[in-house]
Amino acid sequence: MHFQSDAATEAFRDGVRRHLADVLTPDVEQRIYRSGVAHDDDFAKGLVDRGYFAPSWPAELGGQNRNAWEEQALNEELMRTDAPVYLSETTRMVAAIIRDVGTPAMKDRILGGAMTGDITIALGFTEPECGSDVAAAATRAVRDGDEWVVNGSKMFTTNGHIADYIFLLARTSPDKPKHKGLTMFLVPTDSAGFEAQAVWTLSGERTNITFYSDVRIGDEWRVGDVDAGWQVLALSLQDEHASGWGPHIARLLQHAEAWATAAPATGDAPRIANPDVRRRIARVALELEVAMLLQRRCVWMTENGRAPIAEGPMSKVFSTEALVRASQDIVELVGPDAVRSVFEPTAPEHGRFEHLMRFSLGTTIYAGTSEVQRTIIAQRGLGLPR
Repeated sequence: MHFQSDAATEAFRDGVRRHLADVLTPDVEQRIYRSGVAHDDDFAKGLVDRGYFAPSWPAELGGQNRNAWEEQALNEELMRTDAPVYLSETTRMVAAIIRDVGTPAMKDRILGGAMTGDITIALGFTEPECGSDVAAAATRAVRDGDEWVVNGSKMFTTNGHIADYIFLLARTSPDKPKHKGLTMFLVPTDSAGFEAQAVWTLSGERTNITFYSDVRIGDEWRVGDVDAGWQVLALSLQDEHASGWGPHIARLLQHAEAWATAAPATGDAPRIANPDVRRRIARVALELEVAMLLQRRCVWMTENGRAPIAEGPMSKVFSTEALVRASQDIVELVGPDAVRSVFEPTAPEHGRFEHLMRFSLGTTIYAGTSEVQRTIIAQRGLGLPR
């Protein structure tokens, strides 16, 4: 097992860094921050043009045949710079599922546009009354000839107000056990009866509650077999559960070091001379090192044909909780000035400490709560009973 990138991967990373430095201008960052929407069409098309949208996909499908380490380098840089890629990520995730289980007609209809950035897909899993128990979905899809009639609602459908499609989990057989009566669909957001309403998170991100009122879609929009939705959904959940959030810790560390080494206006010694400052920054660096090692173990497993079933949740739960600890620790270190917001001229490091503290709290919920991750580790990693 190794955790070091080779020269080719680092050269690829350098190219990604140069591209991001060119396109993530202060104006773009301010627009994304003010809107709360982690997507920008021009930025997404730029990733496509440079081959950074789906680098590990085959070249004939719009990729570059890159290996898992190169794709990890790309993901680390995108996350470290807080690039607006969430809708691109969910689109690519669903495109990969369609590539595996979609009908030939659906592949022809979706994959080309998804890989050029012309089609976007948001996720419709969570429901207002179900929380982390995704399989308890109550949104119904009832067959009516060659169509399905969908009724219900989904919570946290991030980017659902701008996406072209919602990858929707719906109950098709209410008489079956909850995991066995579900089916996945692609719902065009221009369908009659679809509505998205804004929900704002603590970090300032816009997500949505989406409503489906007698939405009619043809059977050609079904993904996978009827009542096999849980198996289809599992393909996406495994990717989500294997997410690592270490690069956000790296961003926090970068700002903390810049704050600590800057020369104070008073002419005193830089703050880094204070042993407590060094101790706290070192603690963040340690958290970052562990988070990155856990994530790169998942990459190594994937590269060697092994699914990180428990290792992925280990990476996710540690890195998100470490981000919470580190951001709160740095805010305490910096003091009251740390809670000045991004647009406050006097805010240290342009308000990044305050924003990262708010942002960190949601990461323990995204892609499955810490409780869900620990359950997966216990049951599927340690073999413990339910």
